[in-house]
Amino acid sequence: MEGKSPDLESIGSGTTTKRSSVSSGSRSRTRRDFLSRFTDSAHFTEKLEDWFASTLENSASEGPVFDVPFELVELQKFDYALEGISFQQLTRMPSPVYASSSNALEAKAYLAIEDFLHATVKSLWEAFWSQEEPVPFSVGCLYNQNLKFYQAERALALGKLEGLSATGILLKNPRHPHGKWDHILELALLRSDIGSFAQDSDRLPSLPVLGEALFYAVRILIARSVSRLDFSQSSNCVFILLVDSQYGGVVKVEGDVNKLDFDLNNVYECVADWIKKHSKIAVSPVDRIWNKLGNANWGDIGALQVVFATYHSIMQYFGAPRHSIEDLAADHSSRLHSRRQERQLGDTSLSENGMFRFQQSTMSPEIVEVQEESTKIEPEPSMKLEVGSVLWLEESNYQKGYQINEILTNGTLPYHIASPVDDAGKSVFLYVGSPPSQLEPAWEDMNLWYQVQRQTKILSIMKQRGLSSKYLPQLHGSGRIIHPGQCQKPSSGGRCDHPWCGTPILVTTPVGETVADLVNEGRFGPEEAIRCCHDCLSALSSSSSAGIRHGDIRPENVVYVTSGVRHPYFVLIGWGHAVLEDRDRPAMNLHFSSTYALQEGKLCAASDAESLIYMLYFCSGDFPELDSVEGALQWRETSWSKRLIQQKLGDISTVLKAFSDYVDSLCGTPYPLDYDIWLRRLKRNLSEDHGKEIESSG
Repeated sequence: MEGKSPDLESIGSGTTTKRSSVSSGSRSRTRRDFLSRFTDSAHFTEKLEDWFASTLENSASEGPVFDVPFELVELQKFDYALEGISFQQLTRMPSPVYASSSNALEAKAYLAIEDFLHATVKSLWEAFWSQEEPVPFSVGCLYNQNLKFYQAERALALGKLEGLSATGILLKNPRHPHGKWDHILELALLRSDIGSFAQDSDRLPSLPVLGEALFYAVRILIARSVSRLDFSQSSNCVFILLVDSQYGGVVKVEGDVNKLDFDLNNVYECVADWIKKHSKIAVSPVDRIWNKLGNANWGDIGALQVVFATYHSIMQYFGAPRHSIEDLAADHSSRLHSRRQERQLGDTSLSENGMFRFQQSTMSPEIVEVQEESTKIEPEPSMKLEVGSVLWLEESNYQKGYQINEILTNGTLPYHIASPVDDAGKSVFLYVGSPPSQLEPAWEDMNLWYQVQRQTKILSIMKQRGLSSKYLPQLHGSGRIIHPGQCQKPSSGGRCDHPWCGTPILVTTPVGETVADLVNEGRFGPEEAIRCCHDCLSALSSSSSAGIRHGDIRPENVVYVTSGVRHPYFVLIGWGHAVLEDRDRPAMNLHFSSTYALQEGKLCAASDAESLIYMLYFCSGDFPELDSVEGALQWRETSWSKRLIQQKLGDISTVLKAFSDYVDSLCGTPYPLDYDIWLRRLKRNLSEDHGKEIESSG
C-alpha cells in the first residue's frame, strides 16, 4: 500500500505555508506603503471632480444620486428599541449665537462632539451588548499633521485646534494611546456648512465635504485589510458622520478593497478609480441633531440615524448584540399599552364608605374627555382681599395690621398697595403667598412662592449683609397671616385646620409705579430711560458686592418712586428669582433674559446688565413676537450683529448706546462690569445734578 510519507507531507505543507506567509507579508507591506502615501484629501478630491459632475448630471433624470444608508422603517424599529435607553450628553454643543469667536466655537464643538459620541457608544454598549463589562471604546480627535488621535482637552491644551480634522470612536488599546487606523469604528467630521445641506432633502453635501468623507473611509478600509483584528462582521463597510454645531448626516462607504490597484506611484488615481468602479456609496439626508440650547434631540431622525450608524459600527467588531433590536422593539407595544392604561379614565363615584370607586372604561384613548360628575367636592374658602380689607400679620410675636388700598398685578400675579394701621399716611407693597393647605400647588402657586417666600429670604440676606441703597427694596415686614376666628395650631411652628392658617406675607417699601405703567401711559422718555439705567445699575452694583444677582429684570420689576421724595428715582424690585449660588436658576423670559440664561439656564457676570439693555430697548417701542427659545436666541443674534439695539438706544442717548456696546463686549464672558465708571457717565448725562441724591453704588 503506497502512501505519502508523513515527513514529506509535513515538508510540503510547511513550504506552502511559508510561501503563503511571504505572499501575505509582501501584500501587507505594499498596502501599508500605499496608506502612508495616501495622505492628502484635497488632492484626492480633485480626482473625483469629473465623476461627481457626471453623477449629478445622470441623476437629474434617473432619481436620487445616492441611496440612503437606512430605510425609514429600520429607523422606526430602532427608535422603538431605544425608548427605554437613556443618553446623557454632559457637554452642550455651542451655538453660533453665543460664540465669542469662531475659534472658541470650534473648540467647544470638538468637546461637545467627543462627549456626544462617548454618550452614544456607552449607552448602546450597555443596552445591547453588556452592562457588566466595561465600555471597550475611547473617543479622540484626529490631528491631521501626524494622523494621530488625542483627547479633545489634551489637543486643545497643546494648541492643536487648527490641525484637528475629525473625531473618532476607537477600540481601547493601552499600547497605542494615540490610536491605530484599524481600531477606528467611526469618524465624525466637523464642518461649519453642513446645515446648509438640510434645506433641501435631495441636496447632497458638496464635493469637498463628500470627498473628504470618502478619503477617510478608504484609509480605514485599507487599514482594516491588513489588520490582525478579528472582525465579527464584514470589514468592507465604513460610516462617516458629517456634523456642524446643529446638523448632521451619515455617509456609508462599502466595497472590497482587494479590487483596489495598489500602485505606489499612482495612489490617488487608483483610489479614485476604485471609488468609481467598485464602491457603493450611500448618503443620508442632513437633519438637526442639536437644538440651539446645545442639547441633542436624541429621538429625532437626525440623531437617530447617527446613533444607528454607530450601532452598526460596533457590530462590525463585536458581532450581533446579546439583545437584538427586535427584542427591545418588541417591548414598544407593552410600553404603549402601559401608558394608555395609566391614562385610562373611567367613571368615578363615591362608595358607601366615602372612598372613591374606580370603574374600568371600555375605551382607552390617549386623550380622553373627562365628564363633569354629579359628585362635587366643595373647595376650601378662598382668600378674598378687597380694597378696605385689613390684614393682620404675625411677626416674631408681634402683630401688624395693613389696610388694602389698591389691588394690582405684575402681569401674572396679584399684589397690593396697603397702609400700616398705625401709620395710615405710609404706603407699602404687600404680597400674599399661597395657603399651605393646598396639597398640590399649581404653577401660579409656584410663582407665588418665588414672589413671597423666596423674595423674603433674599431681602433678609440683603439686610443681614448690610446692603443699604435707596434703589433696592426694603423689608418692612414678613410673617404669617392671622386668620379670622380662634387659631387652634398645636405649636408656634404648626398650623390649624383653617385654610388661611400659615399663609405667608411679605411687606416692602418704597411704593411706586412700574416702568410697564409708565410706558403704557407714554411717560417713559429719554430722561426717565437714562435715570432708570443709572438707578438699576446702582442697585445691581450693590447686590453684586454681596454676591447676589437679580435674574428677572423686566418692566414690571422696576418701580418709579415719586411720592414723598424731592427727586423721583427708580427701585429694582422682584428679587424672588435672584441667584445666590450655582444651583439657583434665574427666571426665563423670551424678551428680557440674557443670552447666557436662555442657553445655559445660568447667569454670567453681565447677564443682569444685558437684561437691563433689553428692557430699555423694548420700552422704546419695539416689541417683537417671540414664541420659542430658538426664536429668542435668533432675534438676539440678529439684533446684536446688525447693531439694531445700539442704534435704537442711540436715538435716546449716546451714553445708552455706548453702554450697550460695552455690555455686548462682555456678554458670555466671566469679566465683571465696571459699575463705577458707567454710573459716573450716566450721572453726567442726567439733566439735573442732584448732588448726593444720586448714589453711585450701595
